[in-house]
Amino acid sequence: MNNPPVATPSAAPPKAAILAIILVSYVMIVLDTSIVLTGLPNIHQELGFTDTGLAWVQSAYTLTFGGLLLLAARAGDVLGRRRLLQQGLALFTLASLAIGLARSPATMVAARAVQGVGAAILAPSTLALLQTTFAEGRERTRAIALYSAVAGIAASVGLVLGGVLAEWLSWRVGFFINLPIGAAMLLAARRFIAESPRSRGRFDVAGAASSTLGMSALVYGLIRSAGAGWGDSLTQAALAAGVLLLAAFIAIERRAAQPILPLRLFADAQRNAAYGARVLFLGAMIGFFFFTTQFLQVVLRYPPSLTGLAFLPMTLVNFGVALCVPRLTRRLGNARLLAMGLSITLLGMAWLSRIDAGTAYWLGVALPMVLIGAGQGMALSPLTAAGVAGVPAQDAGAAAGVVNVAHQLGNSLGLAALVAISSFGAHQRVGAALLAHRVTVALGGASAMLALALLLVLSSRRGG
Repeated sequence: MNNPPVATPSAAPPKAAILAIILVSYVMIVLDTSIVLTGLPNIHQELGFTDTGLAWVQSAYTLTFGGLLLLAARAGDVLGRRRLLQQGLALFTLASLAIGLARSPATMVAARAVQGVGAAILAPSTLALLQTTFAEGRERTRAIALYSAVAGIAASVGLVLGGVLAEWLSWRVGFFINLPIGAAMLLAARRFIAESPRSRGRFDVAGAASSTLGMSALVYGLIRSAGAGWGDSLTQAALAAGVLLLAAFIAIERRAAQPILPLRLFADAQRNAAYGARVLFLGAMIGFFFFTTQFLQVVLRYPPSLTGLAFLPMTLVNFGVALCVPRLTRRLGNARLLAMGLSITLLGMAWLSRIDAGTAYWLGVALPMVLIGAGQGMALSPLTAAGVAGVPAQDAGAAAGVVNVAHQLGNSLGLAALVAISSFGAHQRVGAALLAHRVTVALGGASAMLALALLLVLSSRRGG
């Protein structure tokens, strides 16, 4: 059996083909984060989820995704990035099939968790390949801009596609779509991507276990608090366990010979700000998608297909702005563009947080979405670039892992926190009035997250 080829300057694969594989693979990951959202009401009824339990359809995916990213990123450096890319694609595709066939809440959540494992293996491989394939400067700026653009666009397109499929066919079809795409990407990766050099090393299993269990405990405690209250003993125990496990994770990483999270990555203040801002930004955005989708369907009584189309003001603007990011970066600089994007997103989110049961779509929802789409289009690429800026090649996988961990940490912790916050003052409300109140409170919390992200970025600029 022949050994896989190792990339060399004399036999470099076509960069356009590698970029296409990276982008399509990443689209699959992001699409499945959003395509499920417009199908949530149908999933709720068909599989019999509770109101608070419904959040686990999303959280099971983002938890395993975020929790195992660091270990998977390290595995890519040691075992080879093409091998990890192929394994992640295979697992993600098979899990998509299991989700499409799910018949109960337990099987749905379990399959989503497995899909998150596949995404955790796949995501850092895509970003690390991008970082090592494209030279720093204009070439990498353009590649990262496209990478970030497809993330924002795929999230929005997933909402439209998920809504159309949920109403006209079934929410399950959205997951079956991954089967031919995943198979095609497996073949393309084998043909066009040369294996990266492998380095010797051991896996930091203790670090991976403590980080994954700590995150899981925190998210479980936050989601449980929405139904059982903050005084519930199991809620308090889960939150305490989460904090202790994450503290243990940091202690383990300080002593580990080959940590999954090299603490030297946090020696740069602006990179730290980018990680923190990404957590807060993605927390706000997942809350926006999760709660706005339910508001449109339950309060405004939009069918799933129209709900997906209702996000078009954001999708179209996001697409247009994202395409301009390389030019805007050259003109304004990464830091200034990031601050501008966060400011515009904050303005749109604060406006949207004023919605209630009597809100008209065009003035109260569509126009704020335009601002949110423009801000997301500006912010995601600078956040990604800042997260890997100045990182040496040997830490490319680890840095890509941290960027993706921040992304998924924002998704899982952000959604759990907003679900918990949305229950404040909700007593004595029922039906559409209850949901409208929860959406308003949650989007107010999302606005606060964006304000904190903006302050973090501005303070790092002053400090740097």
